[in-house]
Amino acid sequence: MGEGKMDKPLTKNIRPDRAFATLADYESTGGYQGLRTAITQLQPKEVQQWVKDAGLRGRGGAGFGTGLKWSMVPMETPQTRYMIANADEMEPGTFKDRMLMEQDPHQLIEGLIIAAYAIQAPIAYIFLRGEYHVARQRLEHALLEARFKGYLGEHILNSDFNVNIILHTGAGRYICGEETAMLNALEGKRATPRAKPPFPLVSGLWGKPTVVNNVETLCNVPHILHYGVTWYQGLGRGADKGSKLFGVSGRVNYPGLWELPLGIPIREIFENYAGGMRDGYKLRGFLPGGASTDFLLPEHLDVIMDYEAVAKAGSRLGTGMLIVLDDRTCPVKMVLNLEQFFAQESCGWCTPCRDGLPWTITLLKDIIAGKGRREDLDTLSGLTRMLGPGNTFCALAPGAMEPLQSALKYFRDDFERYIVDKSVLKESV
Repeated sequence: MGEGKMDKPLTKNIRPDRAFATLADYESTGGYQGLRTAITQLQPKEVQQWVKDAGLRGRGGAGFGTGLKWSMVPMETPQTRYMIANADEMEPGTFKDRMLMEQDPHQLIEGLIIAAYAIQAPIAYIFLRGEYHVARQRLEHALLEARFKGYLGEHILNSDFNVNIILHTGAGRYICGEETAMLNALEGKRATPRAKPPFPLVSGLWGKPTVVNNVETLCNVPHILHYGVTWYQGLGRGADKGSKLFGVSGRVNYPGLWELPLGIPIREIFENYAGGMRDGYKLRGFLPGGASTDFLLPEHLDVIMDYEAVAKAGSRLGTGMLIVLDDRTCPVKMVLNLEQFFAQESCGWCTPCRDGLPWTITLLKDIIAGKGRREDLDTLSGLTRMLGPGNTFCALAPGAMEPLQSALKYFRDDFERYIVDKSVLKESV
């Protein structure tokens, strides 16, 4: 493999024509060598340690240590364990997992098999967003190829390890991306979050130890096992290790998706890759990690994209997908749009989320319609606390509050203009 591809392991097989990599294509660039290393040279605990030492953190938003997560699964008792790939990508502004599954499906499959080996899970699932029809077709094809070649099924690579992968398509609800709601959906139940503890690592699918990892997270695993821990650590620029898929959407010159080192400055992504703002538009702010993260401002462009740095700036790395707010878009209406999505996707299981999000929408609509009062802004601020972390069964409502609380902080004048200056009502987004 050429050096130009070694620093972009996740996208080395991605082609401009969007054709997907077959098994032969994947093998020609080192595919399934990581699996071979894991099964023929390492014990499950050693695979866990490699991933832990590499510093791989979850790419779905939380950023929890992947190897550490695997190591918390009870391995001492002879019970069934399950491994699940969370492919229910429905976060507004996030489209990275879709590309990986549509254009390099074997990468996910290999990562999932290695992860299943690491926790000795005989059954693995890919829980796929129902609307991802192309990804489903290509994953089905890749699973057949992998099974025919002996990478999947019984006695993988002539070992004693057996694993079966089941591709399960969801019914199209954002809440299924929450891991315990996903477990309920797989069990044929209503997709509502579970109270924790017990945590899925101890009592998950059908009460058995279960690990859920994001698609991009699992796609990193084969390369760690193939090229080694030291190589993987060298991909990042800052404290966090590895490369990451970063995307930009909004009124920039080149909206898109790129594999770049963790620790890259936001300015470099925004200017060098996304090409800056389109002519006639100025940058007002951006959500750095998808729809459920806090706004940052142009003054934060020199913040590096790693977990701690973005958190210190007042937001979250999240999915690493920037949503740009320009100077011609009303931030109040942008936030309303996001809150309407989250309210629609709430499962309604807990009161703060079920009732609090519609209340938020009512207040925002009244403000935009010229019916707002100054007290409404205080009420909205109070809702961001009442719907915050620790007050709901899952992170949907707290995530919905992040763009709102930061908009109230940074763009309060825009909210107040609707209340005191009725001429703004005639303006369009």
